[in-house]
Amino acid sequence: MNKLLSGSFYIFFLLIVGIGNAIAGASSIGLAHHNSHTTHPTIAAPGHSLFAFGVKRGLEKKGNKNKQFPHPLYGAAEERVTQRSAGGVSCLRAAAQSTRETINFNTGWKFHMAYDVRKQPETINVTLPHTWNAQDVLSGKGNYQRESGIYEKSFTIDPAWKNKRLFLYFEGANSVATVLINKHFVTEHKGGYTAFCVEITGLVKPGETNQVEVQVSNAARTDVLPLCGDFNVYGGIHRPVSLLVTAKDCISPLDHGSPGVYLTPSSVSEQLATVNILTKLSVTASTGLQIRSEVIDAGQHVVASVTNAVSNNRNAAQTIRLKQPHLWNGKANPYVYTVQVNLLKDGQVIDRVTQPLGLRYYHVDANKGFILNGKYLDLHGVGFHEDVEGKGSALDTADYDEDMQLIKEIGATALRLTHYPHGKYFYDLCDRTGMVVWSEIPFVGPGGYTGAGYLKNPELEGQARQVLTEMIRQDYNHPSVCFWGLFNELKLDHDDPVPFIKELNTLAKKEDPTRLTTCATFLDGDRFNQVSDLIAWNKYYGWYDGEFKQIGVWADKTHHSYPQKAFAVSEYGAGGSPFKHSENNVKPDADGKFHPEEWQTSYHEMNWLELSKRPFIWGKFVWALADFGSSIRTEGDTSGINDKGLVTYDRKVKKDAFYFYKANWNPEPMLYITDRRNEVRTQQATVIKIYSTMAHVKLRVNGTVIANGEPDEFHIIRWENVLLHKGKNKIEVSATTDRKVLQDTCEWTMEDKNGITK
Repeated sequence: MNKLLSGSFYIFFLLIVGIGNAIAGASSIGLAHHNSHTTHPTIAAPGHSLFAFGVKRGLEKKGNKNKQFPHPLYGAAEERVTQRSAGGVSCLRAAAQSTRETINFNTGWKFHMAYDVRKQPETINVTLPHTWNAQDVLSGKGNYQRESGIYEKSFTIDPAWKNKRLFLYFEGANSVATVLINKHFVTEHKGGYTAFCVEITGLVKPGETNQVEVQVSNAARTDVLPLCGDFNVYGGIHRPVSLLVTAKDCISPLDHGSPGVYLTPSSVSEQLATVNILTKLSVTASTGLQIRSEVIDAGQHVVASVTNAVSNNRNAAQTIRLKQPHLWNGKANPYVYTVQVNLLKDGQVIDRVTQPLGLRYYHVDANKGFILNGKYLDLHGVGFHEDVEGKGSALDTADYDEDMQLIKEIGATALRLTHYPHGKYFYDLCDRTGMVVWSEIPFVGPGGYTGAGYLKNPELEGQARQVLTEMIRQDYNHPSVCFWGLFNELKLDHDDPVPFIKELNTLAKKEDPTRLTTCATFLDGDRFNQVSDLIAWNKYYGWYDGEFKQIGVWADKTHHSYPQKAFAVSEYGAGGSPFKHSENNVKPDADGKFHPEEWQTSYHEMNWLELSKRPFIWGKFVWALADFGSSIRTEGDTSGINDKGLVTYDRKVKKDAFYFYKANWNPEPMLYITDRRNEVRTQQATVIKIYSTMAHVKLRVNGTVIANGEPDEFHIIRWENVLLHKGKNKIEVSATTDRKVLQDTCEWTMEDKNGITK
């Protein structure tokens, strides 16, 4: 653990104010609550009562800035960008302000693999985020580059910061990061998907050149999560880095990488909301210090504020009340306030932290599903990985924006951020777009594969507790987050994980009694039913085995067997290639190379037909939004790819199943011809199927009107036994809405059995 953080480790305990109601609510028959009257685990100072307040990245070879570096370890070849200070010394200047500065620290890094210990190792210039695995993971071999790389950066500190404090904030380095400043060890952080912060004030020299070195390892270890999984553990500093500059007295950035401010709504209604604010401090003396917290609405007006004297050096607790609050109501109205917490000394602001505030209340009913602000909300959406072709997990904001646009287009209301906490920027996007979020730690089992996701290893258990604490504290203030996930697909053939999962659940409830905990299992039975507030199952009927309709039979049986336990379907999906097709739609071999798009489409149509009829399933999450890298995969079109995505790895092709969900989840007018990429046909009589949110759709084949059609309850129109001509056939559909004509068209070629079209 970070030696500089060790002084910030506190003994946490709960002051129980209304906690009995929370426990009773969560354990009520068939009901799990987000209770707006619960407490946040606060630190009480002696004698005080704290009330629970309810760019493309450039890769250049050293010594030749014009030469591209195509080595597969270092990301996508043929990419470069002119970097300010690339290969030189970053000059960091103080801004003309007295409050905290957050400075981009992503440029000017040099990188080489750690095994290269020559006097002049082969070094490249990189801009963060970066991974060395963007290419080699696609070989279809499980032994991709899992070792250590070294990042180095030289920088100078503005002499104006002589009386300031300096911190480096890493949003994520996968999987173990060792930080040195001026060749002296500072800290080690285990876990690649949560942030960490380290103070470097006493280790750097203003006005001189300083050096930071970060050695990062993604080697498999038995004391770092995940131990295994059907996804790649991309090595590198794969998330942004910032330099924080604060006053000597500041709001602490050292509380497990959190913002140091915790906002806890504690009794929310349309009439009134109470918000409790806990601010962690790092100060030498409290004399003359005050905390002023302001709630700012979307129009940038201060609608509530409170100022208190700081009475101890560790924390400050405040309460703010808002009358007729504007509630955060998912996609319908994702209203977010801003809370500015200011630290003042002798009346002057010396530090400021800004956080989002969304006011909402919710619970999950075992019979009625998810209830937000008193009304049922159908939670349907996707799970997905931070993984994009050519970049791996080293995403920038444009990548996050593109994925969110896809999520919005498809009409999702909820997201499962699998199988680890995602990047900070994406949680902000979820807040603003109204997504209901399930965020989980990388406690991942091998599912149907060999290996163990858990070993009764004290070091591993300690790391799991650490990453759970970090996830909760770092993402505590995001209104989009409603569920904390404790594991995915653990098995029972190694050390029994159940006792430890119960410990994790207790820790999660201590850290945040206001949210619900859940897990994702693939094992039938009730073995995991008592480890968390909610439970969910990963089910693939009609892909790995079984038939499509079995998911409905299973759901009804499970609901009957455990009527008091609210459950979700955390994963369901099938592989599909937009470049492979079948006219007969015969079930393919999941482990084979032939994954026709048509079977994936049928899978989702029939599974959604069953799931949509059962509101007691509190969440339905498609696996997955996009194809992603998994080095163990050798099926489908491309080795090293899990092809269950609704869009391709490069995000360029939206598969037919994407448009099926868009038709069912997004009310916007649309028409889409399915099977459009099956361009070469051998059967003269065919089915033309479309997805439509519009009525009175007209079908033309080769310019001739065939018939009008009306969509069924799942927005599908089918025309049976439509005859194709030999050669090219033009398929057209159209409909009119609000005096606007929507059209879609494609072209199919019919061949005879010898491939002759004329």
